[in-house]
Amino acid sequence: MKKNTFIVLATLALACCSRLPEEGTSPSPANLDASTKVVKLSDEFSQRSFLVKFNAVPSEQTLKDLTTVGVVRIEKLFNSVEGKEDLERQFGLDRWYEVFVDEACDIDSSIKSVAQSGEVALVEYNSIAKKASDCVVYPYDGDEVATKAAAVDEGLQFNDPALVDQWHYYNQGNASVSKTVVKGADINVKDVWRNLTCGDPDIIVAVVDEGVKYTHQDLADNMWVNTKEIPGNGIDDDKNGYIDDVYGYNFVDNGAISWTKSGDTGHGTHCAGTIAAVNNNGKGVCGVAGGTGNGDGCRIMSCQIFSGNGGGTVSVTVKAIKYAADNGASIISCSFGYSTAFASDDAYIKSQGSAEIDAIHYFEASKNNTVLDGNVAIFAAGNDAHPYAHYPGAFYDIISVTAFAPDYLPTYYTNYGPGCNVVAPGGEAYHTTTSFKSMVLSTVPSELAERGWGTGMAASSTGHDYGYMQGTSMACPHVSGITALALSYAKKLGKHFSRDKFKEMIITSANDLDSRLSGTKTYAYGQSPLNLSQFYHQLGTGSIDTWILMMQVEGIPCLIAETGRNQWLDISPYFGTSSTSLTYLELEVSDEDAAALGLKQDPYIQYGRLYVYPTKIGSGKVTIKAVGGGTSIGGGSNPPGGMEVSQEISIITRPFKSQNGGWL
Repeated sequence: MKKNTFIVLATLALACCSRLPEEGTSPSPANLDASTKVVKLSDEFSQRSFLVKFNAVPSEQTLKDLTTVGVVRIEKLFNSVEGKEDLERQFGLDRWYEVFVDEACDIDSSIKSVAQSGEVALVEYNSIAKKASDCVVYPYDGDEVATKAAAVDEGLQFNDPALVDQWHYYNQGNASVSKTVVKGADINVKDVWRNLTCGDPDIIVAVVDEGVKYTHQDLADNMWVNTKEIPGNGIDDDKNGYIDDVYGYNFVDNGAISWTKSGDTGHGTHCAGTIAAVNNNGKGVCGVAGGTGNGDGCRIMSCQIFSGNGGGTVSVTVKAIKYAADNGASIISCSFGYSTAFASDDAYIKSQGSAEIDAIHYFEASKNNTVLDGNVAIFAAGNDAHPYAHYPGAFYDIISVTAFAPDYLPTYYTNYGPGCNVVAPGGEAYHTTTSFKSMVLSTVPSELAERGWGTGMAASSTGHDYGYMQGTSMACPHVSGITALALSYAKKLGKHFSRDKFKEMIITSANDLDSRLSGTKTYAYGQSPLNLSQFYHQLGTGSIDTWILMMQVEGIPCLIAETGRNQWLDISPYFGTSSTSLTYLELEVSDEDAAALGLKQDPYIQYGRLYVYPTKIGSGKVTIKAVGGGTSIGGGSNPPGGMEVSQEISIITRPFKSQNGGWL
C-alpha cells in the first residue's frame, strides 16, 4: 500500500453505560400474593398452556399436586445440556416448566389457582409476540447487467448485482430511491469491507424469527450446519433433544426449518440476508457480514419461532434462545416483541425474572467466541410509533434498534424514546410512486412469489429470490450484522473485551441525528407530515456507524469531518492540551484512504489543528507524528531532544456535522 507523507487529529469517543445484572441474581421469590406472581406480556396468549417458575426444582409430589386444577400435564420448559448444568441453575432455567391445561379449562382460573401455591415463584401467560414489520414483501426486478455496471462505477468491490440498490449499505444520494434522499444515510460499511473485515465463519448469528430458507442461492453457503446431525433420518443423532436440527430448529412444529406454509411471509429469510447474504458471488444482494465469496462469511443459524400463522409464544421463543446459546451462536437477532406498555423493567418481569429475561441472560452469559466473555442480544424496538421501545428489547441491558429512512430521518412507524439505544436503516415506503427502493432490499423465498403471497407480491411474479421490506425488523439485523463484523475483526486482531464493554462500544458507535430533528418530514404520497421534534433526544445515541465500531475495536480515535468544505479539526484530545505548540514531523495517509475520503488537497497541521478538505463520504486513517519534548528527536549523535510520538487517527466524512460532533 503506497503512503503519501505530508507535514502534519478528531473528536473524543464518548461511552455510555450499559450493564447486565450479576450472573445468577435471578431474584429468589419472596412471599408474594398470587396477583404479584403473574406475568402477562400481551393480551394475545395461548389458551392451552402457561409457564411456571418454581422456588426450587419441584418434586414429583409438587407436580402431581398442580394437576388438580385443570392441568393435564407438566413438562420441563428447557432441555438441559451436559456441561452447562451450573449455568442453567444460575439463571433458574431448571425451575421453569410448561403447564398444559384441558381444552375445557379456563386458562385465567388455572393460572390464578397455580399462583396460590407456595411452591410457585412466578406464573407467566404463554404470551404471543409479533414481528416488528408489516411483513409485506415487494419484489425486486433489478437489471443485473445495468446494476453490475453501476456497482463498478461507484467503486464497490463486490460483484453482487443488486448491491447498488442497497442504499442502506452505501447511499450515494440516488434520487430514484427517494426525492429527499441524503448521501451517507447508511451504515458506512464499504470501507470496512475494503480495508478491515468482511466476516468470519466462526461467528454465528441466530435469527430468532420465521424459518430461514437455507437453500436460498445467496444464503446456502453461509448457513450454520450442525455436522453432528444426519439430515432427514428422523433421529436425534447428536442427542441434544432435537431431531434433524441441521440448520437450526423449528420450535413451533418441532421439526426441520420451514418457510412455505400458508401465512409465512419471508420475514426470517429477509433478516438473514441483511446479516450475511453471501458477498461477491455474482448473485443478488450482499449481507453486512457476508464475507468475500471465499467461504469466509459469518454463519446464520435459523431458530424458528414463527411458522405459518402460528408460533411466537414465550415457550417456543425461550427454547430457541437457549438453543442458540447451546449451539455456538454469538449473537441473537430478534425482530419481534410485545406492544404492551410497562412502567418499568420490574413491572415487565414482576421482579422475579420472566422466562424471556432468564433465557436471554443465559444466552448472554454463555461464551461462544474468543472475543467476549459472553454473547450479545439485539432486538427491534417496534413499529407502532410508540414513544417507548417494546419489550424484551426495552429491558435496560438489551440493545434495542429503531429505524431511519434514506432521507436520514426517523421513519413514520418507528418506536422511539425510553429503551431505544441506536438507529439503523429500516426502510420506508411512500418516498416515491415509481419504485420500492426506499425500503430495505434483501433475500426472500421465491415461493412467496410463486404462490402470490403477501400484498405487493404479484402472483405472476415467479422466481423472485429478493424483495423489499420495511420495519425495525429490518433495522435490527443491520446492527446484528455490524456486531458480527466487529467480533470478526476483534478475533482477527486478537482482541478481547468484556461483554458489557462491547455492548457499550456498539451503541456509542453512532453518528448524530438530533441536529436534523426539527420541523416536519413530508412524503411523496400516502402519509401525513411527520413532526420531527418528537424524536429529539429520543433515538438513543444516533445512527450506527460500522467504521466507528471497528475503530473502537482497534482502539483508534475517530474524527468526523463534513464533506464539501475545508475545515480544521482539533487534535488536542490525542496529543494533549499543548498540541498547539508541538513540533509535528509528518502525516501519512494511503492512496486508498485519500481516495475514499476524496481529499481535494493534501492535509496538513497548523497550530495544533488538522486541515482537511474531503469531497466524498467515506472513511480512512491518517498517522500523525510529532516530537514529544523539544523541537527535534534526540538520541545517538543528535543533540538532546524529545522522543517521537505517533497517533493513528480515523477520519469519517459525513454529509453534515452537529455542533458538538455528535456522540463520537
